[in-house]
Amino acid sequence: MSVSAAKHARELLLKEYRGVLSTHSKSMPGFPFGSVVPYCLDEQGYPLILISRIAQHTHNLQRDPKCSLLVGERAAEDVQAAGRLTVLAEAKQLDDAQAIEAAAARYYRYFPESADYHRAHDFDFWRLEPVRSRYIGGFGAIHWVDQVALSNTFAGESELSMIEHMNADHSKAIAHYIELAALPAQSPAQLVGIDSEGFHLRIGKSIHWLAFPTLCNTPGAVRQALVALAHADVWPVNNDA
Repeated sequence: MSVSAAKHARELLLKEYRGVLSTHSKSMPGFPFGSVVPYCLDEQGYPLILISRIAQHTHNLQRDPKCSLLVGERAAEDVQAAGRLTVLAEAKQLDDAQAIEAAAARYYRYFPESADYHRAHDFDFWRLEPVRSRYIGGFGAIHWVDQVALSNTFAGESELSMIEHMNADHSKAIAHYIELAALPAQSPAQLVGIDSEGFHLRIGKSIHWLAFPTLCNTPGAVRQALVALAHADVWPVNNDA
């Protein structure tokens, strides 16, 4: 398994924000049960989901936490030639108050509408802890990936501070990023996440991840990358690919 395969697999997980969660059916033993779920990545780089206590997949996970999450390139014209990733994982419900608070703060940025039904109904946060992943980058590019996750260096106050600053003071820069990346120019458009490899934009109700031209391990490096992108004529090539 190459380092680039792990990186490309993680980038696909970052770029997408919904997938098919497959669990072991409780009511139909022996059969897999698939359902569509939105997700974002937590501070450890693990998929974070918010699911109802009465949902079938929740009952399944309570009985057997082994599951998988399948994500693929959105709007792919040739699904067999497109990238896709199957993450085999152990699902764990968050029960620590501090962990739930941190999960809610992150998840609500990505999916603000979820705050209402989370408070009004019986929904809980679950983390999918990857065990092994199968990445297909197209014909002939097939890899088992043992480590797909990468911890977010900035998770917490550092990330929130950068996000709030960009959204409050640099809307023109955000609009320029959207134009450079040829993303839909819809409103509202805001940064919702920053990691060492790139950043997430929420445009309308869609989530888009854009890669930095190089790895950014400090807030200063992130600032330099965002300033450079705000003045760029084209989106720069990722030098870490």
